[in-house]
Amino acid sequence: MYCFMNGEYVRAEALRISPFDHGFLYGLGFFETFRTYKGQPLFLDLHYARLKQALQHYRITMPYTLEEMTAIIKRLVGLADGVDCYFRLNISAGAHDVGLKPTAYTQPTVIVFTKPLVVAPAHTEKTARFLQTVRNMPEQPLRYKSHHYGNNVLARLEMPSLATEEGIFVNEQGHIVEGITSNVFWVKDGLLYTPSLATGALGGITRQLVMTLMPTIEGEFTKQVLEQADECFITNAVQELVPISSVNTTYFLGARGAVYQQLYAGYQQLLEEHLC
Repeated sequence: MYCFMNGEYVRAEALRISPFDHGFLYGLGFFETFRTYKGQPLFLDLHYARLKQALQHYRITMPYTLEEMTAIIKRLVGLADGVDCYFRLNISAGAHDVGLKPTAYTQPTVIVFTKPLVVAPAHTEKTARFLQTVRNMPEQPLRYKSHHYGNNVLARLEMPSLATEEGIFVNEQGHIVEGITSNVFWVKDGLLYTPSLATGALGGITRQLVMTLMPTIEGEFTKQVLEQADECFITNAVQELVPISSVNTTYFLGARGAVYQQLYAGYQQLLEEHLC
């Protein structure tokens, strides 16, 4: 498939970066993952804003406007014969001498990766388990989607497959944080809960949208709180809302959950409104 790199549309197998890129040398880079709907990158403005916040924090220039990035993604959809795709917008610091750069990164490496979109049918349940790998805390007050991904990789190695199961992080204080590639929600007595960003959780875009659909209680919760829930589901921008049928030996309503069904329907309505 075609990807975009620094102003050019190239085949994925032709992508190359400098070994002096500080995204490679020091893990200094950030990314956003999302999908298209009928060729449209819905909620790209939210992804763009989050990415730009991270870049500004680390003094990395954002070379493209939101409008330019939208056009790039639509062009990539066209190069994929109009088929909706999975995208990763990746900006690394760019090439510089070995050694930390003292000022700012003004010539980053910008790549928009594209691959076929593979999404399970709606209401397909997953199971989950609590991870042995402890969730690390971010280098700054809020977690960004950065190249510092070793913690997630260690967690992924615990899992046979993420296609049917998700791993749930707990931090050093024993509080639930998030999944390996998702945010976590649960329902108790009709009330919706999710870990606060103070736990080290990523402020996911789909998390943010779900919280506009229903009042949500944020906080620092132990595993025991989740184990007493009636429903549980996870969210991310590609898979949307995924019902969880069990965590370890605790079972939930899964796709039959009334709140999950309500929020899933609300999210689909949100998508339709933005496609108009």
